[in-house]
Formats: sequence, structure tokens, C-alpha cells
Amino acid sequence: MNPDSKIYIAGHRGMVGSAVVRKLQAEGFENLVARTSSELDLTHQDAVETFFQSEKPDVVVMAAAKVGGIHANNTYPADFLYANLAIAANTIHAAYRAGVSRFLFMGSSCIYPKLAPQPLKEEYLLTDSLETTNEAYAIAKIAGLKLCQHYRAQYGVTYHSIMPTNLYGPGDNYHPENSHLLPALFGRFHEAKESGADSVLVWGSGTPRRELMHADDLADAVLFALQVENPPNFVNAGTGVDHSVLEIATLVKETVGFEGEIVLDPSKPDGAPRKLMDVSLLESQGWRYKIPLENGVKMTYPLYLKELESGQLRSV
Repeated sequence: MNPDSKIYIAGHRGMVGSAVVRKLQAEGFENLVARTSSELDLTHQDAVETFFQSEKPDVVVMAAAKVGGIHANNTYPADFLYANLAIAANTIHAAYRAGVSRFLFMGSSCIYPKLAPQPLKEEYLLTDSLETTNEAYAIAKIAGLKLCQHYRAQYGVTYHSIMPTNLYGPGDNYHPENSHLLPALFGRFHEAKESGADSVLVWGSGTPRRELMHADDLADAVLFALQVENPPNFVNAGTGVDHSVLEIATLVKETVGFEGEIVLDPSKPDGAPRKLMDVSLLESQGWRYKIPLENGVKMTYPLYLKELESGQLRSV
């Protein structure tokens, strides 16, 4: 990828998009294009078409999405399916019409079947049923991935996808109900510490295993993938290491300094029993993660406190 390439980063204010912007800027890429959601609603086809025809970027990193945890996905499935389908279809088609030669679509580990063999290999896509609690989001992401694959096959453009594992880091969403596992745990344990509570409730049995990767590692993988001349249609990005929910909760508890108990609530949904990515394809090309979970959690908690104290904590 040329250092002078005009790169549009969709979702630049989100955790993933902002990490990609930081990485590109650190590597000397200066011709970056971004729009807030109020400036450009990616679910509106005409607005997206006008933007691409006007800006004509060389490269697109599609990090914009409507995202949330188990509760949000399970409660608002129509919203997640519609918004993410619209974003994928509008941006991929408008990019092609505007002559964009390279498009990197951000997928998700949730695209794989609920009971797929572990670790999750790219070839397992569409081999069985999805996890019901996030089926709507997964279907939209699969559609985006397949759009990239088929536009590439039909038109010869380098449109490809990267499937990150569960992410965390600066700019995460800390909504008490709609956030993902790690930010939700940070919020619960911090509030419990501040209030002097005796215990913290953790959803589910504590046994499901989750792989977590720092957003800065994903940004590094994104830049790497953009520089591969003939990339796979889609590739997993993760650490290849997972931990039980209880182990993750214990790590957050120790990092926050909460001295009470962890109480599990098995009446709440567990989600998929395990979601470990097979990252051998990306590793075979020369990329590997750099931030172990323990280090990443210790890096993230001070940022959480800083965002909380400054009133800049995302909670949507």
C-alpha cells in the first residue's frame, strides 16, 4: 500500500477505528479520511454514494458497525441485522462504483457456527447453525464478507475481510447492559469497589471460554493485511489463546482491586461455549499478536478510569 494512499476509515471514533487511525498515523500515513455518523449515515444509500463519488478513496477500512454484547444482540436483533446489512451493502457497492481498489471489511468471530470444532478455522464458515443470541449480527457480517468475496471474484477488485476475535482497549463501550464481556466486567468491579459491595454478579456459569485481543493488536493486523499483495478472501485475527469467563472476571477483579466475591448467575445465557480462533493462516503470512491478556487488562484499567473521570467514557 502506497504511503500516499487516500484511506477512508469508517467508524474512526469507535474502539477499532480509532486504533486503526492511531496505527496508520504512527506508520506515516497522512492522507486519511473520516466522517462521524452525524456527518455520514452509512445506512443511507444515497448519502454513501455521494460521499464515495466525492472523496474517491484508494483504500477503505470498514470498521463501522452497530455492535453490542449478548443482551443487546438478543434484545434488538432486527436493529442489528438491518443496520449492519445496510452498512455492508451500501459501502461495498458504492466503493466499487467509485473505483476503490482495496476494501477491508471487519467481520467477527461470531460468524462461525455455535458448535463448530475448536479452534475456529476459516473453512468452518456456514457449515452449521449460528449461536441464537447473536444470529442477526452474524448474518449481517457474513453477508458483508460474502459481498467482498463475490465483488472480488466478479470485478477483480481486492475486497477482503478480517475476522477479529473479541476485542477490548481504549474507547471501548462501557454500557452496563449493552457492552461486551471485558468492559462490562470493568464497570461492575469498579462500581462494586467504590460502593464497598460484598460481591459482583457475573452472568452465566463462568465456564464458557473467550479469546480476547487488544484493539491495538487488531490495528496492527489490519495494516499487515492491507500490505499483503494477494490476501485470502477472509482471515482470522486473534491470539489463539482463550480463558474461561470466570478466569477473566478474576483477572479484572485483581486488577481493579476489588476484595469481595464473584457470584455466578447460571440463569443468564452463556452464549457460545467456546470461541477460540485458529490464527494459523495469518501467522503463516508473518503476523502474530503482541499484547498478552494480563498486560492488556493492566493497560486498559487506567484508561477506563481516565475516561470515567473526564466524562468521556462511552456508554451507549
